[in-house]
Amino acid sequence: MSDLGTRSARALAAMIRRKQISSRELLDDFLDAVAETNEPLNAVVTLDEEGARKAAARADEAIARGEALGPLHGLPMTIKDTFETAGVRTTAGNPVWKDHVPARDAETVARLKRAGAVVFGKTNLPFMAADVQSYNDLFGCTNNPHDLSRTPGGSSGGAAVAVATGMTSLELGSDIGGSIRTPSHWTGIYGHKPSYGIVSNLGHLPGPPGAQAQPDLGVAGPLARSAEDLGIALDVLAGPGQHDRVAWHLDLPRARHDRISDYRVAAWFEDPALPVDDAVRTRLEATADALRSAGVRVDEKARPGFDLWELIRAYNRLLMPIVLADIPPETLAGLERAAAAFDKDDESDAAMAARAPLIQHREWLRTDELREQWRSAFREFFANYDVLLCPVTSVPAIPHDHSPFPERTIEVNGESRPYTDLFGWISPATTCRLPATVAPVGPTPEGLPVGVQIVGPYLEDHTTITFARLLGEVIGGFEAPSKG
Repeated sequence: MSDLGTRSARALAAMIRRKQISSRELLDDFLDAVAETNEPLNAVVTLDEEGARKAAARADEAIARGEALGPLHGLPMTIKDTFETAGVRTTAGNPVWKDHVPARDAETVARLKRAGAVVFGKTNLPFMAADVQSYNDLFGCTNNPHDLSRTPGGSSGGAAVAVATGMTSLELGSDIGGSIRTPSHWTGIYGHKPSYGIVSNLGHLPGPPGAQAQPDLGVAGPLARSAEDLGIALDVLAGPGQHDRVAWHLDLPRARHDRISDYRVAAWFEDPALPVDDAVRTRLEATADALRSAGVRVDEKARPGFDLWELIRAYNRLLMPIVLADIPPETLAGLERAAAAFDKDDESDAAMAARAPLIQHREWLRTDELREQWRSAFREFFANYDVLLCPVTSVPAIPHDHSPFPERTIEVNGESRPYTDLFGWISPATTCRLPATVAPVGPTPEGLPVGVQIVGPYLEDHTTITFARLLGEVIGGFEAPSKG
């Protein structure tokens, strides 16, 4: 196995265009990397060598004719196992779909292929993409390359591990509960959650195969070894879906600034609602200090003007009906009994959590109005600041914990906290439909990666991605996991 797996997708695609390496040779290199690296990690769960070799051969033949298919011409890559991929098993970790082989690609996969990408495999995730850890009964558990006893996160956990360890050039993930951002943070790579609505999710599982509705909150986006790769991939992925392209197009604005010193930065590293572990906070504060040394004004007191805990509660009211849309009737009955055990006037956290999956449409409408008020607050906030820096989660990668969900906890500064805290810091960007880029900012004393979440104005995705690239020039970017 060569060192090609540490290079950016942009660099690899340029090598193919310049005929320094063929698509077939690069595919062989990634397949060798999977053979040598994947077993203890269990990140890549399905391979399509035959289909990929045919696609790589077509890419090489096009290069020989002087033709270019797009910015990803001949670039081998894997895809999270939530995205339907024509002729390749796609399961979302659900045993019911263990033999599901789609006849057509999800819209995102089709866009990647039209840009020249060669899809050679699928990566692991939790059952139905519904956890912060990546394990399921079909394929087992994915391990963090920085510490095999810990999870890489979820739900795009296999995707993040494949990128971090050089088993793929680029990845396509999805994010409704931090599923791109948390694995990027916990494995030390770059990830981007796009502004809601600019990337089609048609062909994503769940919903079920053939579903046409695209739920609230959820997005698809790239994971990569460089911020520049995120921008290239986003430009490929973003655009109107098949039902909209007859009438509109997307023209995302350039980044607000090209120099790091021109950025107006707000930093939100602490909140009473969500304590942050010292190991994470130390790295974030060191990042702020490095930015100041580079001439950036960083305001650690600026806030977007709402109560974080109120927003988290609203996020849960919006999220839980989506996550539980297809639950069996007996499970729904259990949720109804749990909610009925609380007095109707009880507004405790436990009571609110119990009611969230059972929200009625009129309650959803009230919550949606709250969301629009918070989006307006963010618009005002980003008139004065270009980006908002936040934790991704309050802790670095956690040990594997496959106990029943209600029994799980995390440890923050030696104290037990609810497992659901892991969804807290990602909720403002998700709820308010904002772009958020994760960039690595160095390890904890234990050697676990830490990422910073860079939140930006709606539709200004290139601002957060460009800031992530410039930040990497200040503090260093991706570093491959130690093989020791």
